[in-house]
Amino acid sequence: MITSNNNAKVKQVVQWQTKAKERRKDHVFLAEGVRMCEEAPVKNVREVYLTEELEQKIRQNAQNGDVAFWDKLQQIGYETVSTEVFAKMADTQTPQGILTVLEQPVYDLTQLLEQPDPLFLMLENLQDPGNLGTMIRTGEGAGITGVIMNNQTVDIFNPKTIRATMGSIFRVPFVYVPDLAPVLEQMHAKGIYTYAAHLKGQEYYDSFSFREPTAFLIGNEGNGLSKEISDQAGQYLKIPMEGRVESLNASIAAALLMYEAHRQRSARL
Repeated sequence: MITSNNNAKVKQVVQWQTKAKERRKDHVFLAEGVRMCEEAPVKNVREVYLTEELEQKIRQNAQNGDVAFWDKLQQIGYETVSTEVFAKMADTQTPQGILTVLEQPVYDLTQLLEQPDPLFLMLENLQDPGNLGTMIRTGEGAGITGVIMNNQTVDIFNPKTIRATMGSIFRVPFVYVPDLAPVLEQMHAKGIYTYAAHLKGQEYYDSFSFREPTAFLIGNEGNGLSKEISDQAGQYLKIPMEGRVESLNASIAAALLMYEAHRQRSARL
C-alpha cells in the first residue's frame, strides 16, 4: 500500500490531474469514482488506485454475491493507497476512494463523417469543462454520432469534464481539429446539413427537419460562434426566449437541438 505523498506514482497522478500538457504527453486521462471504473473499457485501463477501506467494501460486496466489479478489479489489477494519499491524488472534494488511469481514445474524422445518417455536435471555442461534459452526456442520450471541436475548445480530458460526462466519455466518439471551416466544407460535400444556433436566426429550431444527416454548431459561452464559422453554416436557427433573456447556457441550447433531432428521428421509425 502506498502511504507517502512523495511516492513517484502519486506525484505522476497529481501531474495528470492538474496539467493537460502532461496528459497529452502520456496519452492518458483520469476518471474518479466506482461507476466510472465499472464502465471503463478494460482494454483502455492502465492503472487503478483505491483506498483500503473501499477495497474491503468491494470485497465484502463480492462475498455477498455482487462479484462483477470485484472480478473486473482482479482482471485489470489495482494498487491500494492510504486515505491521506488518495486525497492528494483526487480532484474531488469528497472522493469515493477509487481512481482509474486510462489510455486516451482516438477517433478518425474521416470515419466519423462517413457514418450513415449522422448527427453531430460541432463546438467552437467552448471554455467551460462542465458544459462540455454535460453536452457529451446529453449527446449520448439524444443519440448523436460524434462531437467535433476546434483546438481552442476546452480539454475533453479535464477532470471536471470527465466527471460531467458520467461515463459517456467511453461511448461518444469525438475529434479535435485545427479549424472547423474545412470540416464544414467536407460536410456540405457529403450532404450533411449544418445549423448554427445564432441570434440572427429567423426561424425557430423546431421548424426545421433534422431527419437528414445533421450537424449543430455551438459557439463560445460568452461570444457565440465566430463570424467565419457562422457564415459557413447552411442555416441559422433560433430558440424562443421570453422575458429579458438574450441567450441560453451553451449546454442547454445544445440539448434542445439534439433532443429535437432525436424526437424527429424517433417519430420516423
